Amino acid sequence: MLRPLPSVLGVLSLGGMALLWRDISSKVKGENRTLSSLLSQYFAVKAVGWLGKRQRGKLEADTLNIRQVQEETLLKRLRKNADTCYGKQYDFSSIKDCEAFRTRHPVTTYEHYRELVTRVAAGEEKVLIAEKPLILAMTSGTSGASAMLLSTKDTNTEFFLQGVAVCLDAMRRVFPASDSLQRTTKLFYSPTFRQSEAGIPIGPNSSTPASSRHMLNLYTTPAPAFQVPSERDTLYLHLLFALKDPSVGTLESNFASTVFYAFSALQERWQELVEDIKLGRVSPALALEPGVRASLEAQMKPDPERATQLLTHFQQGFVGIARRLWPQLNLVLAVDSGSNQIYGEMLRERYCQGIPFYSPFYAATEGLIGVNLWPEEERRRYLLCPRSMFCEFLPEASLDQETPEKHTLLMEEVQEGHSYELVVTNASGLFRYRMGDVVKVVGFHNQCPVVEFQYRRGQMLSVRGEKVSEVMFLGALKRAISQWPGAQLVDYCCAESAIMGESCGGSDPHYQVFLELKGVRNLTEEQRYKLDQCVQEDSAVYKSFRFKGSIGPMRVQMVAEGAFKELRKQMMTFSNTSANTFKMHRVLRRKEYADFLLGKTI
Repeated sequence: MLRPLPSVLGVLSLGGMALLWRDISSKVKGENRTLSSLLSQYFAVKAVGWLGKRQRGKLEADTLNIRQVQEETLLKRLRKNADTCYGKQYDFSSIKDCEAFRTRHPVTTYEHYRELVTRVAAGEEKVLIAEKPLILAMTSGTSGASAMLLSTKDTNTEFFLQGVAVCLDAMRRVFPASDSLQRTTKLFYSPTFRQSEAGIPIGPNSSTPASSRHMLNLYTTPAPAFQVPSERDTLYLHLLFALKDPSVGTLESNFASTVFYAFSALQERWQELVEDIKLGRVSPALALEPGVRASLEAQMKPDPERATQLLTHFQQGFVGIARRLWPQLNLVLAVDSGSNQIYGEMLRERYCQGIPFYSPFYAATEGLIGVNLWPEEERRRYLLCPRSMFCEFLPEASLDQETPEKHTLLMEEVQEGHSYELVVTNASGLFRYRMGDVVKVVGFHNQCPVVEFQYRRGQMLSVRGEKVSEVMFLGALKRAISQWPGAQLVDYCCAESAIMGESCGGSDPHYQVFLELKGVRNLTEEQRYKLDQCVQEDSAVYKSFRFKGSIGPMRVQMVAEGAFKELRKQMMTFSNTSANTFKMHRVLRRKEYADFLLGKTI
């Protein structure tokens, strides 16, 4: 009686396989894919899709009861670290609610942790956190010297579950074409790690080829390319293997600046790349280990037909080039808010015309802060993740108060339209920590605040206490450039005259502004003064100081082409920052950087 069962199971299995293959066949696929790579991508996409829906549901439920969720998040952190030296000092085990924690623990800055982190780096256990950190993570140093923070397994797990999974769910809801079996070109690099005294890796806490090793088969760049130490050579290989594949579906990087630098390199080296594709080789100009070169060249075959297509596209110019190179490109996935805003704008105006952009996260070395649930909107706003960190908010008017702990608000207490500095308690040993990020609450999703990034405290221009933020200055700069015929912004930064010393000339405090522009060879004095006028229009305080003569006229300097690329290299070398995490400093705090740009002025 039971004999028919195997036959039934066999039929069901065949039916299931048929349905599976039908689903795979219906999706847009990359070229030259093996069955095993298609299946691994298909199941990975399905698994992350299921996880994303599940995590999105949890997030939606959490936003309905913010106070309870935030208190649970805080108490979970305190319980886990109650048996550490730090936890015993502040008697974490006796804290039962948010108010007791806020009463007992001060608001802190990095100096509060410096000596403690040094002890962890030397190998002492249970100083700040219960477990050994995975890495000692270096911050990008945009608002001062780089800080060394702890990064834990919890930090990474929360980033994936509450960040990556949720954002992929939001992306597929709005851009269904991204739910395909096309390959992604992911622009990232293998950073250099050093070791602490206790052998703990020191370096950036970001997505790297090593941390993404199980996903590398989803990307156009072959795994051996990530063994290449030179960023320039790795970028060439990213471009080479992306150009080989006309069916690329997504361009991805941590930041829009990395995508912009990639297209700039493409514009410089396209002829060399086309020749390599035509001949089926990897350029002999690249400094590659013999084994790495052999592995890469094994994946190259002469393709004169593709080379001819590429040659035609490049000869048509670089406006809208991305869509011509990859007709099925669905999306550029990269953060383009904050200091990356100008790179996103330049990409949309020039190289990536007509392609949607999605800025998925608001995150930092301290951990995941928010997710963008509205990919289709031009405004980059982020829903705070209530289970990632316990968040407090210091009103903008209280940023310089001597006792900031008396002024912080909780998530349910902030007001729409007001700006605050974030004060966070995270999963990796920071408690009531002033991040330096100032955000504006632009709305609520259920009970949870939705924010826009405004500026870093250390990136504020202020020579007389006028406080001109990055957002305000960039707005004024864009208006001024719109009145300079033919001018296109490539990059910019500023310095306060106090750090310039004798090199800036003049005695009145003022701003020194460095601009790299396309389309113009020089600026008249009237054009340069237009930027000063635009800042005055936006800042009444700056205008009053200019009127009184307390602040001198802005000094606007044009720098040579490529100056900011060279500056970027210097900054990364000095701060031990990886290309994966680098952000251009909009206000220079080191005289060496300002002097370098002065030497590049036209």
